[in-house]
Amino acid sequence: MLVTLWRSLDEIPDDVTCAAVTIGNFDGVHRGHLAVVRRARTRADECGAPLVAVTFDPHPMAVLRPEHAPSALTSVEERATLLAGAGVDHVLALPFDRSVAGWSPQEFVDRVLVEGLHACCVVVGANFRFGHRAAGDVAFLRDAGEGQGFAAEGVELDGGPQVWSSTYVRTCLETGDVAGAAEALGRPFTVTGIVTRGDRRGRELGYPTANVPTADGRAAPADGVYAGWLRVLPDGEPLPVAISVGTNPTFSGTRERRVESYVLDRADLDLYDRDVAVSFVERLRGMVAFDGIEPLLEQMADDVARTRDVLGV
Repeated sequence: MLVTLWRSLDEIPDDVTCAAVTIGNFDGVHRGHLAVVRRARTRADECGAPLVAVTFDPHPMAVLRPEHAPSALTSVEERATLLAGAGVDHVLALPFDRSVAGWSPQEFVDRVLVEGLHACCVVVGANFRFGHRAAGDVAFLRDAGEGQGFAAEGVELDGGPQVWSSTYVRTCLETGDVAGAAEALGRPFTVTGIVTRGDRRGRELGYPTANVPTADGRAAPADGVYAGWLRVLPDGEPLPVAISVGTNPTFSGTRERRVESYVLDRADLDLYDRDVAVSFVERLRGMVAFDGIEPLLEQMADDVARTRDVLGV
């Protein structure tokens, strides 16, 4: 589904005269976010208005406390695509800087919701905070809306034993628990990027891999071997892969962490310079430095066999 991505308030068209709005970082667009978006979609349909999701670029923590900024689960573009799939019509990626961080809750309401989007209703998570020093909350939105023509509500989120959150997804990835991450996301965690030329050692060993460097500031699973799927973007068919994440410790390592995907039974593929998406289904094992080629080859054969079992191929 196509979505309009506005990267500033100035890009909002003049014909947006009434909008249902949902606000959040939406990093990962996990099941908690989807619950909020579903409620916002219902309110938008009741109002006969388009649904606009407001997010922030970069993450506010990257500006306020960069040393504590979380790794990103999705790019702004990926976020917009996922939100569109959930029913959002437009995405406003509000540029976040020190100036915006200094806006009071009322200034945020005035500039973004009233003057920018002409909001008729606003739906957020129940714990949503905004404005300078996070002084605004759902109660503030409700009170502000009563005087400025919009209704506001907060959606309670219940993820069972663990409340769904981007932080929880990152914690799962840090331990290699890609199945837990997928449960919270509602889909497998996916890394995207352009396939680069590596040392071609996998091809020499009979397991040619598509290598995608892990991007700075982007989340990736812990070092190890995984079963999953690779898809050439934008619309290629999913291909079963055994995935290695790490720095190749058996061969003295590399400077960068890589996501290396071996497409089962396909030595004929040329994926160099192609944009791909690698989705993680299950962790097979941790990363190990092997004492020689033979034990490595034995383990790789076992990894491929286990990948077939996990994926059912």
